[in-house]
Amino acid sequence: MIKRILVVSALVVLCLSLAFAATSYGFEPIKMGEGVTIRHLAGGPPGCPFATVVVNGARQAAHDLGCKLEVIWSDWSVEDMVIDFKEAVAARPDGIVVYGYAGEVAAGPIIDEAVSKGITVTSINTNFPTYEKKYGAEGHGWVGAEVYSVGLKLGEYAVRELGLGEGDRALVYGLLKLGVPGRGERTVGCIDALEKAGVTVDYIEISDAVNADPTMGIPVVSAYIAAHPDVDLIITDHGGLTATLPTYLKAAGVKPGEIAGAGFDPTPAAAEGIREGYILAVWDQQQFLHGYLSVLQICLAKKFNFSGLHIDTGAGVVNPSNVEALAALAEAGVR
Repeated sequence: MIKRILVVSALVVLCLSLAFAATSYGFEPIKMGEGVTIRHLAGGPPGCPFATVVVNGARQAAHDLGCKLEVIWSDWSVEDMVIDFKEAVAARPDGIVVYGYAGEVAAGPIIDEAVSKGITVTSINTNFPTYEKKYGAEGHGWVGAEVYSVGLKLGEYAVRELGLGEGDRALVYGLLKLGVPGRGERTVGCIDALEKAGVTVDYIEISDAVNADPTMGIPVVSAYIAAHPDVDLIITDHGGLTATLPTYLKAAGVKPGEIAGAGFDPTPAAAEGIREGYILAVWDQQQFLHGYLSVLQICLAKKFNFSGLHIDTGAGVVNPSNVEALAALAEAGVR
């Protein structure tokens, strides 16, 4: 019996040794971001519902990976973003995360300069297609939601849920003329879906003042509703405006259910708007991942020479059926 036990034990040890030998490739897990400095250009102002969640994701990644993160805020000003980008290159971090809002004409030479200095650049929200191809091998990737597609899907969802068609009216309050290549395509997608269904679409461009402070849009929406009392739907193509949408409707004297609201990016205010009946649906592009995965992208490129990744985080709608499952995460600054 003792001999049998010894033989069995020896076989177990041998099998474990072989298994270890077969699965051990000499890789020692490391803190992938250790020694890496990343400058994250946050796009919006401090406190912005959308940008704050993106930055929360970046900070979580920096914590998990062990890298140093420097966050630079702006007011969604394209001019400021260009200045911040140039200053980031001059500071010579290991990597830079930047929104694609400046467009390739303005940002392209800055990207070229950054790469020539050994800085890995990756974009979020809106990409730089030419430079993603040019510098993909150097780690230039993109994390975001395909803008036209999600705009179209939100518009189609609203049409389907509300039964909209000929004789109905909608307002799209968006960024069609922002001057950012690609960004306005989300607004275009919303409009296309509505017009395809035969809905009469009115359009208002979000001004710079409202872009920076969405509460400045209260008189704009109130005046529109007063002039168009037959409006059935208002879509706001901006996370900050969507969070303020219930305030717009309340200020105009609209009761829940009288005019449907829809927009982008879950926030505590948007979740409450869904509960109250002011917001039909909000498209969730999971912007926490924009911050997290862009930081991870740079660390992967710096430590392991991985190429740039093109990641679409567009998830789907938040509506009354699932808002409670996501509301706590929105309160925590994750969704």
